[in-house]
Amino acid sequence: MTLVGERAPRFELPDTEGRIQELEPAPLTVVVFTCNHCPYALAWHERLMAVAREYAELGVRMLAINPNDAERYPRDSEVQMKARVQAGDFDGVPYLRDASQEVARSYDARTTPDVFVIDGQGTVRYRGAPDRDYEDPAANAQWLRSALDALLEGEDPDPRETEPVGCTIKWKP
Repeated sequence: MTLVGERAPRFELPDTEGRIQELEPAPLTVVVFTCNHCPYALAWHERLMAVAREYAELGVRMLAINPNDAERYPRDSEVQMKARVQAGDFDGVPYLRDASQEVARSYDARTTPDVFVIDGQGTVRYRGAPDRDYEDPAANAQWLRSALDALLEGEDPDPRETEPVGCTIKWKP
């Protein structure tokens, strides 16, 4: 289990083009466990992509990881992941496949989405939901933005952790 204040587990996962992506040093990295079928993940998706676009120039990197069992949930298959990337749904954000589910387990990811903000030293500094209400686009990923803004200013995020909200990760039997 990975808690706020602890080192983030390192990983290497393939993106939809087969390139290996890893947790590399960056001023801040946002790791989002997400998927293709969950209504919560879909509702928050554009807000998360807006954060990725807006904060990229400040050195923030975002990685989206799909850990779901694609056998039982075909919409989360690699083919469907590639289709979303080709449609432009992940503009500039690598969409990674955690087929073994080892990375999701090492982070103790619980939902899609489940957001982790990792600082340049590899420490988890925020974990939880993007904002208070997946149904309200005006919430604008405010908890995530607040955490990023605080960390970029050398401060601690407030809140440091919120309850992740979404569909449970679809674990393999």
